Amino acid sequence: MSHPASASTAPAHAAFTDLAARIDAALPQTQCTRCGYPDCASYAQAIAQGEAAINQCPPGGAEGVTRLAAITGHAVVPLSADHGVEGPRTVAFIDEAWCIGCTLCIKACPTDAIVGSNKRMHTVIEPYCTGCELCIPVCPVDCIQLDNASGGATGWAAWSDALALQAKQRYQQHRQRVPLEDAEDDGFGAQADSTTTALSRPAATAVAAEGIEARKAAIAAAMERARQLREKGSR
Repeated sequence: MSHPASASTAPAHAAFTDLAARIDAALPQTQCTRCGYPDCASYAQAIAQGEAAINQCPPGGAEGVTRLAAITGHAVVPLSADHGVEGPRTVAFIDEAWCIGCTLCIKACPTDAIVGSNKRMHTVIEPYCTGCELCIPVCPVDCIQLDNASGGATGWAAWSDALALQAKQRYQQHRQRVPLEDAEDDGFGAQADSTTTALSRPAATAVAAEGIEARKAAIAAAMERARQLREKGSR
């Protein structure tokens, strides 16, 4: 027995999927979240669903809006000031003299463009950096800065389809790896739970608290060392 409703839904879903994919392909794939969505694909889906405007992507700039207007049939409008301004392509650099190796920037990078290990200085792999700026607010010692990588060129003039494709592929690889890390964390949590059952509840709570306080103390000490180095350098 056929289901007319289901049959009519399939083409509509296919059309939506195709539209979202074409919109996503027209975005610069910086994964910067300035559009208000967690990544470029989510923003593309929101546009396809009519839930977001086509002018919320600062990295794409005015040309980006024009590209999206051609795909969606919407009118070309100015870039939304609420979401940022068009600017040159930037690349993050880490001042390794101040880096304390906290790994927070590594976790924040959507394209795995930062390498390093715990308590060791980190560095940015320049060709893979999209200038998304997500690493900057998480750095506790402000040792990350952005450098202009495109001169006077802005928006898509500062970007390219090849860079966008590379960024998208690296982001997809990053998203495939992240669940594995989450699973490892869950495994650690399960191990901790089994340990808790072998301890009295007050003792387990004390052990957890000691671990948290030790981590806080280590970060505080590293930040104090960085502060002292900064003061010496400014003299």
